[in-house]
Amino acid sequence: MYIDQIGVYGQAVGMVQRRSRRIYAVPAADMTLTLAKRELQVTGFLRDPKATVTMVRVFSAPAAPPRPKHPAGSEPQWRIRLGGAIFAPVAAADGIAYVGNTDGVMSAVSISDGKRLWSFAAGRPVFGEALVSAGALYFVCDNGYLFRLDRTTGKETWRYDLGDARTTRVLPDPYVYDYDYRSPRPVLSGDTLFVGSGDGTFHAVNASTGARVWHIDGNAAIRSSAVVAGSLLVFSDVAGRVQAVDQSTGRKRWTFDAKVPATEPALVAGKIIVGARDSMLYALAPDDGHAIWSQYWWGSWVESTAVGAQGLAYVGSGDLDRVSAIDPATGRNVWRSDVGGWVLQRPLVTDRYIYVGVSGARRASPIWLPQASALMALDRASGRVQWQWSLPDADGTFLHGFVAAPVEYSGNILIGGVDGTLYAFAAD
Repeated sequence: MYIDQIGVYGQAVGMVQRRSRRIYAVPAADMTLTLAKRELQVTGFLRDPKATVTMVRVFSAPAAPPRPKHPAGSEPQWRIRLGGAIFAPVAAADGIAYVGNTDGVMSAVSISDGKRLWSFAAGRPVFGEALVSAGALYFVCDNGYLFRLDRTTGKETWRYDLGDARTTRVLPDPYVYDYDYRSPRPVLSGDTLFVGSGDGTFHAVNASTGARVWHIDGNAAIRSSAVVAGSLLVFSDVAGRVQAVDQSTGRKRWTFDAKVPATEPALVAGKIIVGARDSMLYALAPDDGHAIWSQYWWGSWVESTAVGAQGLAYVGSGDLDRVSAIDPATGRNVWRSDVGGWVLQRPLVTDRYIYVGVSGARRASPIWLPQASALMALDRASGRVQWQWSLPDADGTFLHGFVAAPVEYSGNILIGGVDGTLYAFAAD
């Protein structure tokens, strides 16, 4: 099987079984093939029960194309090695960048020169983006706590027990495909923080005191941030449930079941845009959660959070190796651009450009094309790649590149890499 869309060349699909004179099956791939004159009508392609694909006979297999060469971006203005891999986007305010890493350390770094100002040892890996508010910094840690720190000194003010200290995670791995590299960013509304937990509970916490306001139980880890939609909070879990609850009470208002791990929801043009690991992107109605439209992404996980700007939704993808600009009203693709690797977190949208962190895996099978490790800038109107700044290869690692989303602050693009380094680039 050869699928240009996701860079697969020469994948074995398993034994073909004859069911009748014109009908064949490929059980290992859940495909049925029906012979119609000189064509095959294929159902179950890429495990999509709705898709029917027409296959025709060819006399040579397609060759894997070379990766396009893009102009090289400018070197970083500064970089600082912070230790363990950085999966979380930076939180930036008042000239300071705050970011956690897999060493379990939250660091404050001066955006003007890249100097470290303070570090706080949280004790276990930090995968979630921090929230900056007034004089405080809030973030969650894999030791099960939601922390509040003094932003100036990095000293702990309080910690709240989320109850998930014993929850495990598996980072991207060549043999395990349910890996987990996210934690939620706390959401502040009024004086209340809202955040999910790895044990499936969802919490409302007083931002000043750290006292519990309310919490609701759940069955599956909540690894993504909630989004505020009027009086509701909308969040997803790794079982695929997208839920809306009342901000003041936690009472459930609606549930949409994607049936597989769902990504972080976003409110774009009055719709909840959310992806899932069954290659689907959905637009849901905020009032009752019904699906307005859905789009299939060719066997690729839809891990990126959508970002809305000037009437469009911008979304990255996994094995599809692309960034898409989508009309949120209809689900129509306005453009789709190949960036040569995974875009696992949200794009950064500016007036002229779309910036994305691109990562990939060193997979042993020759069916996959090599993937990029880069920060890329795309023209916002057309999606054309304007430049890329590539990370050097790190031998012996499975995952490489930028998983974290880029963040813009005062003319700087800030992004952490899985090499444990925080980079600052000049914004175009």
